[in-house]
Amino acid sequence: MLTIHYFASIRESLEKNQEQLELPVSVTTIDELIAHLVALNPHFKTVVANNNKLLVAVNQTVVDRSFALSKNDEVAFFPPMTGG
Repeated sequence: MLTIHYFASIRESLEKNQEQLELPVSVTTIDELIAHLVALNPHFKTVVANNNKLLVAVNQTVVDRSFALSKNDEVAFFPPMTGG
């Protein structure tokens, strides 16, 4: 079971901070997971469109969208960080 966490403005847009998802066999990468989440929840499409530099971490390590997923991974989506 995949655990997905949503942070900051993404959490606010989706109105949830996490969810559990059975990883479909057709979903093997972060990019495919994003496409799957868009298909499940049209609000996620807006989140992706509004955060073209969306950051993704798997098991607390930032990864790129080609990263290969495993069924028990913990995935986190968060917007780019700013600060000073």
